[in-house]
Amino acid sequence: MITGASLPSLALAQVAAPATIIDEDDDAIEVNSTEIVVVAPRIRGQIEVPNQPVQTFDEEDIAAYGADSIADLIEAISPQTGSGRGRGSGRPVILVNGQRITSFRELHRIPPEAIRRMEVLPEEVALRFGYPANQRVLNLILKDNFAALMAAGEYNVPTRGGYDNYEAEGGIFKISGPRRYNFSAKLTETTILTEDERNIRQSASGQPTVAGDPDPVRYRSLADADSTLELNGTMTQGIGEGGLAGSITANGAYTHQQTTSLSGLDTVRLSYGGESQTRTLPDPLTTRSVVDTFAGGLGYNTMIGDWTFSTTADGSYTDTNTRTDRRRDTDALVAAAASGTLAIGGALPAVPGAGVDVARNRALALATLTTLSGRPFRMPAGDANLTIKGGFDFNRTTSEDSRTDIGAFTLRRSDVSGGVNLAVPLTSRGEDFLGAVGDFTLNVGGGIDHLSDFGSLKNWNLGLTWNPTDALSFQASYLVEDAAPSLSQLGAPTILTYNVSVYDFTNSTTSLVTVTSGGNPDLVKEKQRDIKLSATWKLPFLDRSNLLVEYFRNRSSDVTKSFPLLTPAIEAAFPGRVTRDAFGNLIAIDRRAVTYDEVSTSSMRWGFNISGKLGSDSASGGGASRGSSRTAAPVHSAPSTPPGGFGGPPPAGAGAFDPSRFEALRKSLCAPAGEGAASPDLSAMPERMRERLVGADGKVDPDKLEKMKQRVCSAEGPGAAGGFDPERFARMRQAVCAQGSTGPDLSKLPEPIAERLKGPDGQVDKARLAAMRERMCSSDGASSPGAGAAPAEQKQSGDASRSGSGGGGHSGFGPPGGGRWNLSVYHTWRFVDRVRIAPGVPELDELAGDAISAGGVPRHSIEMEGGLFKNGYGLRLKGEWNAPAKVNGSGLPGSSDLRFGSTFVLDARLFVDLGRMESLVAKAPFFKGARLALTADNLLDSRQKVTDGNGAVPLAYQAAYREPQGRVVGIDFRKMF
Repeated sequence: MITGASLPSLALAQVAAPATIIDEDDDAIEVNSTEIVVVAPRIRGQIEVPNQPVQTFDEEDIAAYGADSIADLIEAISPQTGSGRGRGSGRPVILVNGQRITSFRELHRIPPEAIRRMEVLPEEVALRFGYPANQRVLNLILKDNFAALMAAGEYNVPTRGGYDNYEAEGGIFKISGPRRYNFSAKLTETTILTEDERNIRQSASGQPTVAGDPDPVRYRSLADADSTLELNGTMTQGIGEGGLAGSITANGAYTHQQTTSLSGLDTVRLSYGGESQTRTLPDPLTTRSVVDTFAGGLGYNTMIGDWTFSTTADGSYTDTNTRTDRRRDTDALVAAAASGTLAIGGALPAVPGAGVDVARNRALALATLTTLSGRPFRMPAGDANLTIKGGFDFNRTTSEDSRTDIGAFTLRRSDVSGGVNLAVPLTSRGEDFLGAVGDFTLNVGGGIDHLSDFGSLKNWNLGLTWNPTDALSFQASYLVEDAAPSLSQLGAPTILTYNVSVYDFTNSTTSLVTVTSGGNPDLVKEKQRDIKLSATWKLPFLDRSNLLVEYFRNRSSDVTKSFPLLTPAIEAAFPGRVTRDAFGNLIAIDRRAVTYDEVSTSSMRWGFNISGKLGSDSASGGGASRGSSRTAAPVHSAPSTPPGGFGGPPPAGAGAFDPSRFEALRKSLCAPAGEGAASPDLSAMPERMRERLVGADGKVDPDKLEKMKQRVCSAEGPGAAGGFDPERFARMRQAVCAQGSTGPDLSKLPEPIAERLKGPDGQVDKARLAAMRERMCSSDGASSPGAGAAPAEQKQSGDASRSGSGGGGHSGFGPPGGGRWNLSVYHTWRFVDRVRIAPGVPELDELAGDAISAGGVPRHSIEMEGGLFKNGYGLRLKGEWNAPAKVNGSGLPGSSDLRFGSTFVLDARLFVDLGRMESLVAKAPFFKGARLALTADNLLDSRQKVTDGNGAVPLAYQAAYREPQGRVVGIDFRKMF
């Protein structure tokens, strides 16, 4: 931005005479005659922290992913948002415009075109918002104006066949300054996938025990049938003029899910005289589950003086009903076989069902968090930052199961928490305090949780950030935290599942066993002690690219874990959890959660993010300077973040500055007494400009208003406002934007600007000229040649808001932009992964094969994602590779080690933004705002191979068990209106 009024909407202007320009921070910048000046402010909603971003994305970067929703976008960039700390799970901490949200439901179905900028930040940043530092932080900065109706459909099917998946969704989303709302609905239908459709073998021969009996593989599901309906709505309303007094958010959602699974066929062992035979009954054992979830959230954000106050509340009620078929009453068959009524191999008579067991769980959850963040004092190196938090969580679960005699039982937990986090700058280059050593920031914090059923849990953290240069950053942190088992781990209803295929390491056989799941009330609290060391280097040879190296060391005691893989070592440690018959055959396992004495891990995660443009700056729409804190220098390109004009979206492709609107604002602001209103009309003023006029009471501060008037109104005529001449700018625009046979008339440009358009050969550089035209001229074909585009631009202003282009940049509706490419690769190298189950018991080295998980622990793994996007066509690839791992047997006769082969899963997405195809849209306007995509999950149809010491694949580890679906191809179509 430039000019004495510090107008945030001005992207490009010429200073006709030496002038002093007041930037966004009221700092004076001396400008020489005829200079072109760009001052790029920090974007509203960015987070001011010493930690360098892991990655940043502008609008064209986001468009290059071709994602249908923010949820899909976050899934696509999971290598960048994933944390190697190993404590958090799932998605990162989500912020919107630098503020906390009530829950991910607020925005997961919002179209990515509404995002102006997206930043991925390290885990330590989460402490400033009241969250633990175990997940990365993703800050989404939304556009000021955006609106869209969306409808989408998707169909997916494995290339091996077996099932179908259908998805249909629709929604409406709008941003209008401080107000935004979105409503969405989504329906997902997935059919069942059975073992028969993947050629699963239950015995060496693959045949039923008796010819004529039904084959059980037809009645065992590998993937459940699923039907899910999601309804969601969110509204955010600014408080006060332009939302300057804060905002309030309300969210509500409902989800209905039905799943059906098959557990095989019932069997009975019959004796015929001196012989015995296992017979299979014809009716499958079916489990049906219905889950209804009601959820809601409230959030409030405001400023209390110079402090940011935020409070959120999120609640949910989940009702789960599970109906499981009982085994058949086979007493009559046993009696008939014993009396000789039944012949060996003869047909079995009908056996009546034994009924259905019903398990019901009702869970109520409420989570609240309030934070107050500000700058309590100033150090010689800068302002300290303090975050104070307090919260109250409540959970209640009521369970009942017809298979038990205890009836309904209820567990409750309330959690009152509080904490503080203080970040103190120790040295600063910007403040010129010991700047020779760089910027050091100390972070320290702590908190306490009091659980009604568990007592008090404490946590504290210590961290140091060092930025010796703008391109290099180092971080070190130490976290100590107590953790409690969840209510479900403590008190979930006990459920028996029959005919679960389990590999028995002791006998090297595969058995169908009865598995017990549910809660374990004897679990205790865990203590965690974590160290993280990291370094980030901005690569000097590529735009917005960096190298990241992180080292993690975690130590935990009294660790709650789900029951591990049943190796001989685990069976020896938990003998009461395993049941065998008189012949040593495995028949039952109790898989409820257990407590390990100690778990120790250490690893290094390193990777790089590289990216670039395809084509010239004019094609790609800029973007290099987006997010810089402030620059003031002669430039050859406009800032990449058109900030939205005066009170609304910029005219499409119009350079984001309207001299007539600026002059109207100036006349209103500078009108002499008696000619204007009693108070200046500020409605046409940009939001950021109005914010700077507001005092602590939320009202316009007269002193600030007078100061601005002095800057803007210090001279008469069009040459005022710090040297900016709207008429001269209009003449320049007319010369550059002329169409027809004559083309641009560059002779009317000021000599310094004309010189900057020339290349080394002294001739006009076409790319530079195209870049200037892209910034200054309307892209609407309806615009008249030359500068006569103003009426058309004003007409487009409203269209831009409706089509989602508010805030600048391409939204997928407009003409083709340029191109982007990127590649992100992260490698994890595990050094230590040891488990001590109980005091006095030898440690298990998971990396050496003493595994407690079904696939062992690979020492190396790699995540990657990348792709390219050009002229509306995009290709995305995302992959994950894991090295081979092994699981040790007992070493006794009959036992065998298992080798789990390496895995490489590659997903691909090929898409085309049909709305960017001008010729197509001209012929068929329906395709405006449309996108077509072809997808392939597990493109290489990779499935892990597991072998024993003889090279054979155990029945329990058949490839289809490891990866039932295989390659899944799909097509999806999205249309935005």
